[in-house]
Amino acid sequence: MKNNIIVAAVVAVVLAGGGFFAGIKYQESRQAAGAGSVARFKRQLNGNRASFRPVSGDILSLDDKSMTVKLQDGSSKIVLLSQTTTYSKSAEGSWNDLKVGEKVAAFGQENSDGSVTAQNVQINPTFRGGVENQVTGQGQNSGQ
Repeated sequence: MKNNIIVAAVVAVVLAGGGFFAGIKYQESRQAAGAGSVARFKRQLNGNRASFRPVSGDILSLDDKSMTVKLQDGSSKIVLLSQTTTYSKSAEGSWNDLKVGEKVAAFGQENSDGSVTAQNVQINPTFRGGVENQVTGQGQNSGQ
């Protein structure tokens, strides 16, 4: 009788462990299949999150290859613009929509010199409910 209880307990532990492992693999397969925009965004970054750098602030200067953005802490960041950079606002945008003094959020890869090569520039971004803290790493929500 005691052996039957031990065998049942071992079988229950093995089945529970197998179910847990299967659940983890199931969730991994759902995430890899692109369930949600976050997974797509991460894939666009080629998995290189260490050099990903969002930049958010006001445009200080602008030319056809770059813009300088004043950050909320008073510092500035150079954002490089390329032919593959996409622009968005409440409707699709373009480079022509960028204006000095306009609020922007640029997302892209940080370069060794500290500049950022933009993959996407959002014109006049709106951050609500503390999202800005997650995107920019800033301590205060700007109220945009």
